[in-house]
Amino acid sequence: MTTINAADLEYDQLNRQLKMQQQDCVVQNCLGHRFLAVSLEKHKIVVEGIAGNALGAYLNGALIVVKGNAQDAVGDTMNDGTIIVEGNIGDAAGYAMRGGKIFVKGDAGYRAGVHMKEYQAKTPTMIIGGRAGSFLGEYQAGGRIVVLGLNIGQKRIVGNFPCTGMHGGKMFLRSDCKGVRFPEQVSVHVATKEELEEIRNDLQEYCELFGLDLQTVIDAPFTIVTPDSKNPYKQMYVAN
Repeated sequence: MTTINAADLEYDQLNRQLKMQQQDCVVQNCLGHRFLAVSLEKHKIVVEGIAGNALGAYLNGALIVVKGNAQDAVGDTMNDGTIIVEGNIGDAAGYAMRGGKIFVKGDAGYRAGVHMKEYQAKTPTMIIGGRAGSFLGEYQAGGRIVVLGLNIGQKRIVGNFPCTGMHGGKMFLRSDCKGVRFPEQVSVHVATKEELEEIRNDLQEYCELFGLDLQTVIDAPFTIVTPDSKNPYKQMYVAN
């Protein structure tokens, strides 16, 4: 595994080196370098430090592991691959994500999963271990968003205005969601054990990554949110 010291490199210099790699790579002393591993198709990239904006944007198959926090737009428009963040992430993670997986140990900022979509066999999945900020799943058009609410104390699992404009996909919130206000155009219900089987394999992978017990995680109330029709916002437009 190759090692790159990012301490004295600009983000564009670092990214040029990453694209030239023919094997797995460790990036040391990362401090807000942007666009890391953009569009990479293969290899494993381990980032030690804080990843900057647009980590793994347009990712197309590579594996990225961040040993710290990541800033905004993690996995922007990613197509395939996996991003694992062992800390917290900023706003707009998974923006327009259309494939692959994002696993976050800690919290997510605002607008996680905004305009997430899916096509045929591609079903993007984002699992957030802590809580998510406001506008979670805004304009979600496909894929799965899972928020586990681990180690958040008395805080709500999600901030204000979740699922605004949601018209596809599915959201799993490990909470009874009391006090959370959802828009009228979505359907909200308590998950059955059978429904949770849909995310069991992804939860198993997540738990193995972060040293959690799957049964403890899954044996809790989950709330499922879906759009309530194929065109739930039709009535909001002048021409319908």
